[in-house]
Amino acid sequence: MIPTHIQKTSGSEISVTWNDGHVGRHTFRRLREACPCASCKTEREEMQGKVTLPIFKAGEFEIRSISPIGQYAIQIVWGDGHGTGLYTYEYLRRSCECEQCSTHVSS
Repeated sequence: MIPTHIQKTSGSEISVTWNDGHVGRHTFRRLREACPCASCKTEREEMQGKVTLPIFKAGEFEIRSISPIGQYAIQIVWGDGHGTGLYTYEYLRRSCECEQCSTHVSS
C-alpha cells in the first residue's frame, strides 16, 4: 500500500488516503508516543512497567512538517524539534485509527 495524499485534518490529527481508496486517520499524540526512532524505542523499553509522572514538552504533540522518505516512509518533525523517526507506510496502514480499522482490530 502506498499513500496518495497525507494532510493535517485538524490541530490534532492527520488523514492518509491510500492507493486502494481507504482514508485512514492518525492522532498526533499516538504517532508521537509510538515514535520509531532508536532513542524513543529505547526510552519506552526502559520505562516499561514503571510508573512515572508525565512531563509535557511544549510542541511535543504538534506537527511542524511531514516529508516523504523514498517510497516507504514519512518523516515527521514535531513542534519541539524532534524529527528522527521514520514512519513506514506499513506501520501507518497497520496502526490506522479510523472507525473501520478500529472496529476490525477490536473484533
